[in-house]
Amino acid sequence: MISAWWNGLSERDRRVLLIGAVVVAIFLVWSFVWHPLAMRRALLSEQLDGARRDLASMRVAQAEVEQLRNAGVRSRADRQGKSLLALADVTARGAGLDGVLKRLEPVGARSVRASFEFASFDSLIAWMEDLARDYGVQISDFSADRVDASGLVNARVTLEDIP
Repeated sequence: MISAWWNGLSERDRRVLLIGAVVVAIFLVWSFVWHPLAMRRALLSEQLDGARRDLASMRVAQAEVEQLRNAGVRSRADRQGKSLLALADVTARGAGLDGVLKRLEPVGARSVRASFEFASFDSLIAWMEDLARDYGVQISDFSADRVDASGLVNARVTLEDIP
């Protein structure tokens, strides 16, 4: 039936239909194969660029971490053989907490508990931050009670020496 219809067409009509079929085939290949692949390639290229930017920022962050880690190792060496108890005492006095440091006692082989009365909360937090940053001392327990004076607390801090 189709071959009879095809044979019934003039040579010019057959040529027009063949050209039209080729154009439609090219359009279908472009629509269903080439265009989706090109779009996916563009998307993957953008993702690759983003991943490369992330990698570059991670390498910068890694360098900063290594620098801070090395600085921490140098700071730990600056303890000059002081025990955690002696280090806590010396640094508390250096932070202006000597008048409010009421008790400093060892809790274990690597732990020290410090008790403060009427201490400036800001000074206390700065002291703990300095111990952690400069000497690698970890704060394992902290509790503070507000007192009537503004910005002052009674506090208990447990320090642990990280090996």
